Amino acid sequence: MTSANNSKNSIVPITIIGILFFIFGFVTWLNSSLIPFLKSACELNNLQAFLVTFAFYISYFVMAIPSSFVLKKTGFKSGMSLGLFVMALGSFIFLPAAATRTYWMFITGLFIQGTGLSILQTASNPYVTKLGPIESAAKRISIMGICNKVAGFMGPLVLGAIILKNFEAINNSVKEAIKISDKVTVETLLDQLAQRAILPYIIIGVVLLALSFFIRWSPLPEIEKEEEEVYADTKKSSIFGFPHLLLGAVAIFFYVGAEVISIDSITLYGKSIGVNMDNARFFPLMPLTGMVIGYILGIILIPRFIRQAKALQISSVLALLFSIAAIVFKGYSSIAFIALLGLANAIMWPAIWPLAIDRLGRFTKTGSALLIMGIAGGALLPECFGLLADIPSIGYQLSYLILLPCYIFILFYAVKGHKIRLHN
Repeated sequence: MTSANNSKNSIVPITIIGILFFIFGFVTWLNSSLIPFLKSACELNNLQAFLVTFAFYISYFVMAIPSSFVLKKTGFKSGMSLGLFVMALGSFIFLPAAATRTYWMFITGLFIQGTGLSILQTASNPYVTKLGPIESAAKRISIMGICNKVAGFMGPLVLGAIILKNFEAINNSVKEAIKISDKVTVETLLDQLAQRAILPYIIIGVVLLALSFFIRWSPLPEIEKEEEEVYADTKKSSIFGFPHLLLGAVAIFFYVGAEVISIDSITLYGKSIGVNMDNARFFPLMPLTGMVIGYILGIILIPRFIRQAKALQISSVLALLFSIAAIVFKGYSSIAFIALLGLANAIMWPAIWPLAIDRLGRFTKTGSALLIMGIAGGALLPECFGLLADIPSIGYQLSYLILLPCYIFILFYAVKGHKIRLHN
């Protein structure tokens, strides 16, 4: 690109990257339907069911640094194409997994999908950040967030309608068969349930392959090395010379973990308080809707009326208040406050990312990879939540206490952490 700040020249790249963020959201938030689906189909407890999020998000931690090396060799454009291709491979692994009801194969497919997404995320987030002034980066990332969460809204709705249809009736039939020790009927019902995933993931895999070829031959411009260097303000020898980046990675860790818990746990939480699964499967749509509203507010307000750091402070305080309310109140009121976390979470990623990656210069790709590693919070924190939820004396509602230290740290980063710099 001749000028990263030229808004007219940015329209096509932003549109293409918006398509990619749509894909991120669609694939990522399918997990909210997969968790209750696989819990029943593969006969799992809560800890095992939340391995869905662990396998998916831990791949970001494992593969983020390798992804940065890949991008240094391929550039952003070819790297994005490769990421989509890898995601397609992960989707196709769901076919034998569903046909044989083999849980470790589902987990393997999710890990490979996450690997492809780690490449895509490592490339696309700094790309969006550098398509204009750093001060308005949160606005551009908010636009991407809308693409992400609209797809996230559609994903569980579409997949849930297929794999969770008449879910309660099937579960009741399985329980009746278990009571009379009819193992053949139990296996038949669970096999039929698992095989519902085959057709959706064939379609997902084919679409991802098509997009991989589209990106490879698209007019998406490359960000050249010289353009990255413009943003440098120091001559640091490594990324460890940027405390605001390191703290930003920790903030991303807590943010993603909290976001995944709020969305992916809400269905099982609803079921635990007696909500019919045919209704509870729609619950993830509520926090996702809140996030879309939050992104729209971010686009309107940042940076014209409010700075990125201030928006992050307000979001953190709201998230703390909503988390406490979700723990204190009961029934549908508690569910409502979990859903409201979507509104509070919306601006966090768009604000943390540009604050953390600001003025990294030649360390932009490596710094981006470090932030992507922070997505591992989506692997570890939901597992901790699932472990707590399996303890009878704690259960689902008190397990949401895990959200409080997450948002406290993000508030610290918004107030002070992003300002900490080392000077030469």
